[in-house]
Amino acid sequence: MSFSRRTDWNTETSDLARAHRARLDAGLPLLDLTASNPTRCGFEYPSDLLAPLLDSAALDYDPNPKGSGQAREAICDYYTGHSADIDPENILLTTSTSEAYSYLFKLLCDPGDEIIVPVPGYPLFDYLADAEVVRLVTTPLIYDHGWQLDPDSIERSITSRTRAIVLVHPNNPTGHFTSREQARMLFDLCKLHDLALIVDEVFLDYALATDCVVSDALTFLARQPTVPTFVVSGISKILGLPQMKVAWIAAAGVGVEQAMVRLEVLADTFLSMNAPMQRALPVWLGQREQIQSQIRRRVRGNLDVLDQLLCAQPTPWVTRLEAEAGWYAVLRIPALCPDEATARELLERGVWVHPGYFFGMPTSGWLVVSLLTPDDTFAAGVRMVLDFVAERETAQQI
Repeated sequence: MSFSRRTDWNTETSDLARAHRARLDAGLPLLDLTASNPTRCGFEYPSDLLAPLLDSAALDYDPNPKGSGQAREAICDYYTGHSADIDPENILLTTSTSEAYSYLFKLLCDPGDEIIVPVPGYPLFDYLADAEVVRLVTTPLIYDHGWQLDPDSIERSITSRTRAIVLVHPNNPTGHFTSREQARMLFDLCKLHDLALIVDEVFLDYALATDCVVSDALTFLARQPTVPTFVVSGISKILGLPQMKVAWIAAAGVGVEQAMVRLEVLADTFLSMNAPMQRALPVWLGQREQIQSQIRRRVRGNLDVLDQLLCAQPTPWVTRLEAEAGWYAVLRIPALCPDEATARELLERGVWVHPGYFFGMPTSGWLVVSLLTPDDTFAAGVRMVLDFVAERETAQQI
């Protein structure tokens, strides 16, 4: 059997993944600092969370490619809380943000066209681009007392095949918001080169500090976009419900009316949304503070613990890069060996972390840990990481 070149991925399990599986299979203790599934992190969900799924109205099949009006109005209400006034006609429901990206890449790109994505960022983008026969062009984020885009690198990357710039706001895993000035720079670049802007805002509700700059934390829908801007989000992060499969595209800016017509045809071709989830969405969004308050308390508390442990190091071998939002922290460690080797040695000691290259960072000197991790596990795991790095560095000094 022959297969398409777009699916010619390396599907072999990495040595690190095999070692992780072997430790789990052996039943050995492991402190997991990579937790990303909120349903398994000890949060308390409303006892009646599933009740809206029993609405008998969902037995009536009333397909709408954009999603039900009731669900889209609820999403508009969500954005009203973020100072954005959105027309429900400019919202289209999908089953996941991945599906939303798939629709947008189909909408904007022919095979071989290019999408610009700053890194560090989601590893998933590579697969999404391959699946749509789109070329992913990466540009580096710059770290200088905080993360920021590199306008010159972005502009140099634009070619006649470029169709859009993809932005994650706040970024994952760096946790930085895109400032008002950098957003304006992106609007200007996109307008100059006739590009669309795709903005992933799944972590928008999870600021790590209560005093972050309000204008920087705004949704792009509230920034008066002057170019076609497509915001992607969903309840995987907003409600901590990745298993419920509800996401959306919200469009704003010049020319989005025609874009929505075409997106509606794409969605009508698949009709992937189901009725029970759409019926439940208004209720669930209305309850979001019940889970979000727990998650914010967890990630902020773990960040405080991390900073305390870092400050207590006799020698500051490990440092934390600044972050403003999200569920992750990026750690800088001495670049003595590849991060995969560091992660492997930590695994053998009983703690599991992400090597930075998973997110497009250089192959040495970076670890990423999840702030979503239950607090006892997090503190114990971070101590093990710091002890390991200190021991390794001390040995190097001898």
